[in-house]
Amino acid sequence: GLPGTIARRTAQGWRISGSKIYSTGSHGLTWFAVWARSDDDDPLVGSWLVHKDTPGITIIEDWDHLGMRATSSHEVRFDNVLVPLDHAVSVSPWSAPQSELDGSGLLWMAVLLSSVYDGIAQSARDWLVHWLEQRTPSNLGAALSTLPRFQETVGQIDTLLFANRSLLQSAAHGHTPAQHAGQIKYLVTGNAIRAVELAIEASGNPGLSRSNPLQRHYRNVLCGRVHTPQNDAVLVNVGKAAFAARSKDQ
Repeated sequence: GLPGTIARRTAQGWRISGSKIYSTGSHGLTWFAVWARSDDDDPLVGSWLVHKDTPGITIIEDWDHLGMRATSSHEVRFDNVLVPLDHAVSVSPWSAPQSELDGSGLLWMAVLLSSVYDGIAQSARDWLVHWLEQRTPSNLGAALSTLPRFQETVGQIDTLLFANRSLLQSAAHGHTPAQHAGQIKYLVTGNAIRAVELAIEASGNPGLSRSNPLQRHYRNVLCGRVHTPQNDAVLVNVGKAAFAARSKDQ
């Protein structure tokens, strides 16, 4: 449906009023890309560019999340905020909508977003490897890294991350068609979550200790499941495309 935030056209410029939840990086941003609609009969829908120092902007510090706590994804409220008319940077009529991102943009969005979660998994992997090398139980007389069980676990993790690296590099170098953007996000974030889960399983209680970073990596990587596009939407679109392709062939 139409966004609740409204941009009203005036002689001085656009007057924007509304609120945006989950505004990632709210305190660090210089510009906000505000998803809104105009007050025209056939409203323009899309993004308006708003500078952070414009009067009428309030950040409500309500971000209290299990993971990604450092992102400052607070609610941002806009109260009759004035922006120039040419700051409607990516809008189209509601009756003839156009995507803000073309195929290349969607692919890069998938790569950049997925890389965040892959990086979390890489950090979890590095912590586990170091911990296994340092952990020497008295009844073993050697580091846990010498045991085949833990070597296999690290091998599983590294294989998942190798798959991620291959997917991301292929897309970044233009070797992956844009229609697979959602699948990249689905696969990379899924592999990242599984990699951190394996690290948790291998490390046991120390991995869940608040004094170690692994529990933080786990909380953060789980956010990949709720980050748009979500898994169900990705898979439904892939399934629809499969049936549509068969219909064309018949």
